[in-house]
Amino acid sequence: MKFKVGDSAHYSQTIGEAQIAQFIGAVGDTNPLHVDAEYAKQTRFGARIAQGILVAGLISTAIGTKLPGTGAIYLGQSLKFLKPTYLGDTITATVTVKAIRADKPILTLETVCTNQRGERVLEGEASVLYEGPEEDV
Repeated sequence: MKFKVGDSAHYSQTIGEAQIAQFIGAVGDTNPLHVDAEYAKQTRFGARIAQGILVAGLISTAIGTKLPGTGAIYLGQSLKFLKPTYLGDTITATVTVKAIRADKPILTLETVCTNQRGERVLEGEASVLYEGPEEDV
């Protein structure tokens, strides 16, 4: 396999109105924390926040396009949400190889999303089957 423990990749995106609207269109999550500024202002967050799963989706992009990339198939993902993501935050999803199964092309990845201040907004672990080109396996 072309991967080794410690390999890492990143994907970044700024979360704005378009991302929120597209996510709502795709899954229907219209919680007022995400869409109603007046409501959100009255909560502990003080402003609208992005859906946690929208932010976690950036991990999927890092896995599917960067590491391991084309041919990656999610087997599982744990998530722990640590801080809110506000509209305008730039989130960087980082995936790092923690383990590689010797008998199958399965990677265990540490998954972390940080904001532009370097604060972790979520963390977890993914298990990914790699079905890439035969020479990579």
